[in-house]
Amino acid sequence: MQILNQTRNTILAQKAVLADTAGSRLVGLLKHDSLSDKEGMIITQCRSIHMFFMKFPIDVIFVDRKKVVVGLVRNIKPFRMSPYFWRASCAIELPSGSIDKTKTVLQDQIFWE
Repeated sequence: MQILNQTRNTILAQKAVLADTAGSRLVGLLKHDSLSDKEGMIITQCRSIHMFFMKFPIDVIFVDRKKVVVGLVRNIKPFRMSPYFWRASCAIELPSGSIDKTKTVLQDQIFWE
């Protein structure tokens, strides 16, 4: 699936997977050694992430139910935890540097299909 930042007219991910079950949300990107450019993961029912046992840093965009950006975490490294974003509904995990590269900011409208 593709993830787009409609506000900036940029592609956040061309190949994204949806983690929408308890098992897939728990595992997330743990089995990956890296994310290539334009890959990503959408984790549903998510207001915070942890990086325990991850092998690489990532950027994370938190969106609310209307897919509006309510939180940004740049370059979160392994064995760290993100802040808790009360208004978030989903987390979008992307390669490190993606937030700055796409100029994504709070209140941007995100879309995926």
